[in-house]
Amino acid sequence: MKEILDRDEFAVTIEYNPPKGTNVSAILESAKALRGRVNGVNVTDNTAAVMRASSLSICRLLYEIGHDPVMQMTCRDRNRLGIQSDLLGAHLLGIRNILCLTGDYPTVGDHKDAKPVYDLDSVQVMQLVRALNNGRDLAGNKLDGSTDFMIGAAITPEADPPGPMLVKFETKVNAGAQFYQTQAIYHPEQFAVFMKVARQFKVKVLAGILLLRSAKMAEFMNAHIPGVAVPQDMIDELRAAGDKHAIDVGVDIAVRTIKAVRPYCDGVHIMAIKAIDRLPDILTKAELA
Repeated sequence: MKEILDRDEFAVTIEYNPPKGTNVSAILESAKALRGRVNGVNVTDNTAAVMRASSLSICRLLYEIGHDPVMQMTCRDRNRLGIQSDLLGAHLLGIRNILCLTGDYPTVGDHKDAKPVYDLDSVQVMQLVRALNNGRDLAGNKLDGSTDFMIGAAITPEADPPGPMLVKFETKVNAGAQFYQTQAIYHPEQFAVFMKVARQFKVKVLAGILLLRSAKMAEFMNAHIPGVAVPQDMIDELRAAGDKHAIDVGVDIAVRTIKAVRPYCDGVHIMAIKAIDRLPDILTKAELA
């Protein structure tokens, strides 16, 4: 992934949620079919505060079958000792890309009584990773062998108003962010405006493409996910297709969006939640691989 971005080639990454259990067959089957078609594979870290298998474990399995994993690291579940320990372990297991995130609050997930940690925020985790890359821990102690991570961050280009988001964008760049994977994009023209600002910084941006499976899903996102606004015409298109064919329309919307944002960004990050079997269709129709 780093080599692709360093050569200014268009990067393609995808995302998997680890299983809520130990059955990894669906992920591995999908991942094996996509070898050579994508440049990086994100693995979420208890996304939406729902307990799942660890990102680290799935990243290693993906590495073993030939993928370049992107390990997500949230601040919610670990203090600075745990974060640093897991990062050193990730490096030892061949992982070289880290996406630093805050993490949803436990009350939105399936263990609502879990105690949140948030010892550090996402910017501080980026600073921590940069320190490990430079051979020091967060307390300034010298490491016996440094890490070599590419540091990633998340951003919401369609946030309204955009001011606070742009401030956060620059703050994360200053903290060490080398690449961004964005929240879902549904307004390419607005994304193009954001990219004019992003191009002032030496950082790569991969546009987030989230596969819509139904009109109901789109309406839920509009109601509950800040910074995401699925246009009404897309919702109408999904509803008109009916339950059986809505996901086919979702694939078409994803492909159209990829083609619309491609001139402005350094790659795309495709998220096909609960529909990873449609990833090959999106890659083929969008002429990505």
